[in-house]
Amino acid sequence: MWSAQGVGRKDLGIGMYIVCLDLEGVLVPEIWIAFAEASGIPELKKTTRDEPDYDKLMTWRLGVLKEHGLGLKEIQETIAKIDPIPGAKEFLDALRSMTQVIIISDTFSQFATPLMKKLGWPTIFCNSLEVAENGEITGFKMRCEQSKLTTVKALQSIGYETIAAGDSYNDLGMIKASKEGFLFKSTDKIKTDNPQLAAYETYDGLMAAIKKSIS
Repeated sequence: MWSAQGVGRKDLGIGMYIVCLDLEGVLVPEIWIAFAEASGIPELKKTTRDEPDYDKLMTWRLGVLKEHGLGLKEIQETIAKIDPIPGAKEFLDALRSMTQVIIISDTFSQFATPLMKKLGWPTIFCNSLEVAENGEITGFKMRCEQSKLTTVKALQSIGYETIAAGDSYNDLGMIKASKEGFLFKSTDKIKTDNPQLAAYETYDGLMAAIKKSIS
């Protein structure tokens, strides 16, 4: 489906390019939407597709969890039941056979680990939660400010060209700062507000665009 046959790593500039992908909404379903449905708390369906300010969004989420007496254990039980989006692992495997790939996500290591196992253990840069002994999530620690944009700029500073894809407001920085950037399975509003960005709905389409960028 996304075969690298006939296209060697050297041909695609393996030493020059790193593809940077968002996680939720691109490779796996949105964790908070799944948890909102499992817990019966519909307001938790709000994601970075709706709220551009991630710190504001996470602080609000932790307040909702505290109000309902829910902690890390309950969220991890939901995550254990989440599978990658159909075709995501095959897409990722084919992409990794051609070039370097890093998942850059604003999620947390306590959430991401079981999902990385299902995706074949790709490299992920994410954040960490602060969890009390009773399992209450008391806070969160971001790797750095504007983590996606900062990471892409850091990769560029050591000689890499980046190609980025994501679906949400918090992906726009890394997408626009990259040599090539794409929207994937994004919202109509984000696509309308950013008409200069090519938008794709299928892994076939995204793979073709990435191949064109690095060939």
